Amino acid sequence: MNKEFEKNLALAGVCQAAALVQSIARKGSAPQDEFEATINSIVVTTPENTLDVFGKVANLKTGLLTLVSQLGNAPVEKDAEITRYVASILGLERKLNRQPKRLAELAKRIEQIQRQMSHMGLFEEQMISNVASVYVDVVSPVGPKIQVAGKPALLKQNANQHRVRALLLAGVRAAFLWRQLGGQRRQILFNRRKIVSSALALQQQIDQHL
Repeated sequence: MNKEFEKNLALAGVCQAAALVQSIARKGSAPQDEFEATINSIVVTTPENTLDVFGKVANLKTGLLTLVSQLGNAPVEKDAEITRYVASILGLERKLNRQPKRLAELAKRIEQIQRQMSHMGLFEEQMISNVASVYVDVVSPVGPKIQVAGKPALLKQNANQHRVRALLLAGVRAAFLWRQLGGQRRQILFNRRKIVSSALALQQQIDQHL
């Protein structure tokens, strides 16, 4: 897998986190396999390549679909809410990246989660709550709060709040990876065709394996 594909996989990771946040905020649920792959990416801290972070291309199906629909030329209405979430996640990661002390704290807290995984499954409610607290304590304070829109009754539920915050942390993790691979905001504006073409090729890989 070449660097462009790897970079666009990471960007699809950001888009997927945003799409799953929207799904939980509006419907109270999200595809479990994609939710798990997205959350699991937070604790994959020594990957050999980008695919290792997400497990397999199929785990980013929603992210790739979102990337194509948001950047493609198809006559479908772009989702302004998703665009806002993605832009906010990228902005948050950028600010975080300028604060070495916070980055060190983030690494320490993720190591703590990794240690806790020997006693508890990552997707148990208590662990999702622990992951969410890493976002609240370390990441969220570096920039403006990401305002999540949805059904108030769903957003009031603790379990949904924890899942949303854990997903936002996963989005920041994917954004960090995207930047490490050479991702820059201006590329999203000026290389849209290339990004969409790469995302479509990755979608084709998924379809061939079904």
